[in-house]
Amino acid sequence: MPRARKKNGEQGKTMPEEYVIVDIETTGLSKYYHKITEIAAVKVRNGKKVGEFQSLVNPEVPIPRFITRLTGIDDEMVKDAPTIDEVMPRFLKFLGNGVLVAHNATFDYGFLHENALEHLGKGLENEILCTRKLANRLLPELPSKRLGAICEHLGIINEQAHRAMGDVNATVEVFNHFLEVMEEKGFRKADEIKRIEKTPARRVREILSK
Repeated sequence: MPRARKKNGEQGKTMPEEYVIVDIETTGLSKYYHKITEIAAVKVRNGKKVGEFQSLVNPEVPIPRFITRLTGIDDEMVKDAPTIDEVMPRFLKFLGNGVLVAHNATFDYGFLHENALEHLGKGLENEILCTRKLANRLLPELPSKRLGAICEHLGIINEQAHRAMGDVNATVEVFNHFLEVMEEKGFRKADEIKRIEKTPARRVREILSK
């Protein structure tokens, strides 16, 4: 699977703890009615990539044409893929206790949590960080906080946008950039970064400008 890469310069500073950067593709927006078609994740521990997870998922329903146009995933691609009840146990084992990081994390976490509840009887309990929320605080001048807009702003090339692993690799680079900015101001641990994520944007600008 092609990886996201920067146009210029080296990748950002390493991550200080264990994070699992996640992206999913689905048949629609509702975690209650729509289905997951792909899950991808990259695990980073103490600044080093230690694993990848990737699987197409057979949603057992037809994939809408507009979703296929967006993601390139069609019924033929997923017909022999495992169903979500087979994929979720393997994904949760990979996820472990790591901090789940995603762009627009409420969406990804919501689908994963709901499917874990439905098929395994227990939802996710992981801490969450959202690179979109962090972008609202760290890139306030950027009009759009879409992943594609942030990548363009930071000089990151996502060679396979709207496919799970392509978006995961792009999000890793975005998150690394945000970590570098925060580490320079002394914010290094996941709980400290979570506080930045929850702090009003104006106050974050004041903190980081010191």
